[in-house]
Amino acid sequence: MDFTESPVTFILIAVNVLLSIIGFSNTSFLNKMIGWPYYEKRKHQYYRIITSGFVHNDWMHLIFNMFTFYFLGTNLEFFLNRYDLGGNAAYLALYFAGLIVSSLPSFFKHNNDPNYRSLGASGAISAVVFSVIIFSPWSPVYLYGAIGVAFIVFAVVYIIFCVISGRQQSDNINHDAHLWGSVFGLVFMIGLLAILRPDVFPHVVEEFKKPSLFGRKELSEVIKYLESTR
Repeated sequence: MDFTESPVTFILIAVNVLLSIIGFSNTSFLNKMIGWPYYEKRKHQYYRIITSGFVHNDWMHLIFNMFTFYFLGTNLEFFLNRYDLGGNAAYLALYFAGLIVSSLPSFFKHNNDPNYRSLGASGAISAVVFSVIIFSPWSPVYLYGAIGVAFIVFAVVYIIFCVISGRQQSDNINHDAHLWGSVFGLVFMIGLLAILRPDVFPHVVEEFKKPSLFGRKELSEVIKYLESTR
């Protein structure tokens, strides 16, 4: 993938990297950007729900999120444009709505806790991850460059890990956002297909009937069908 095929993904990555790097060395800037439900409620600083998604806890957090977003976001942006599924408008709606929706449970849960703060693009990226599942659930993901598992298996294990981490939270990363972002991503993509391409659903069902724990390299039934109807 190059910039011309996935410009929105590259721009979002650039903004995340730039603002996160500034936050690493500027505590005042980070405190203005970070998600802080206590102040969001009392001082009406609801902008934090968005800005908190563009700063990260440390280099590892940033790199992990951006690599995940690069590999899956570029594919999703390509699919939405190639198959006339709302294009970049739908992609941006998914990203920002995923960011907002995934932050709301934490807002309602912690808006009376002045010590709770959160940051990271995890909710939006989880929405992207689970949107891609609709197109190709059994494509292989290679762990450590060698161990192949089906994409949907990797995604589910990843979410379980994040939920457990959220219960043992000792950092500012909003692990709960992974779960709610994932749910939103699935609902959003199903709704988008229902509105724009309901004819695709039989092929989605057919693809899910062909599970493969370690992934299949051939094109999914969904992508084959979309290609045939271009």
